[in-house]
Amino acid sequence: MNAVVLHVLVVLFLATTIRSTFGFGEALFAVPLLALRIPLAVATPLAVLVSITIALVVVAQDWRHIQVRSVGGLLGSTVLGIPVGLMLLTIGKPQPMKAALAVLLIAFSVYCLRRRTLFTLQHDSKRWLLACGFCAGVLGGAYGMNGPPLVLYGAMRRWSAQQFRATLQGYFLPASIVGMTGYWLAGLWTPVVTHDYLLSLPVVLPAIWLGRILNRRMRGDRFLKYVYFGLATVGCALLIQAIHP
Repeated sequence: MNAVVLHVLVVLFLATTIRSTFGFGEALFAVPLLALRIPLAVATPLAVLVSITIALVVVAQDWRHIQVRSVGGLLGSTVLGIPVGLMLLTIGKPQPMKAALAVLLIAFSVYCLRRRTLFTLQHDSKRWLLACGFCAGVLGGAYGMNGPPLVLYGAMRRWSAQQFRATLQGYFLPASIVGMTGYWLAGLWTPVVTHDYLLSLPVVLPAIWLGRILNRRMRGDRFLKYVYFGLATVGCALLIQAIHP
């Protein structure tokens, strides 16, 4: 096993463990680190294939925990937001927008971490549901990063750790399949991507299992505090990307 293969396997193991534990957060970790040793045109579709695998396994294991109505509303409003994100990508300045999003995520996360009582939606608010799904579509269209608004909604709904993990995978599974279809149509799903994906399965599958164990040990506010800390970390990573593109 050479150094490049070892690097890819270690990154995917850690990224999968993060995703399987919290339901999100692996994208900003995996792709930049993979791109240090393999071409970005391979790293990105490889990460999406791994994402589909994680989502498939989690949905098959924990489908009873999926908040189906929330997934449907989020996906529907995401479709409406994607064209707006694509428009912003073509006419806007991506770095200031990315920096503004980063500051918002960091400020909201720090605010929630400092509060003794976390902000909560008492019911499945359609207004918040559609707003978060739409924002996810905008960010997905502009940056390929749907996650933060979905995480905010799940945290405000006070989903349990199991509901959080399963529901986000119920959302990401169809979204990732659509994304991978796009890579295939664009000719980016190459034999090299398939080879690296198959090579990664012996570390990805145990990482999904490990993440499930860690997820089931988290309860209530403790889990939500981890979620907000994760959001703050994502915000910091985005801010660094905005300052040093």
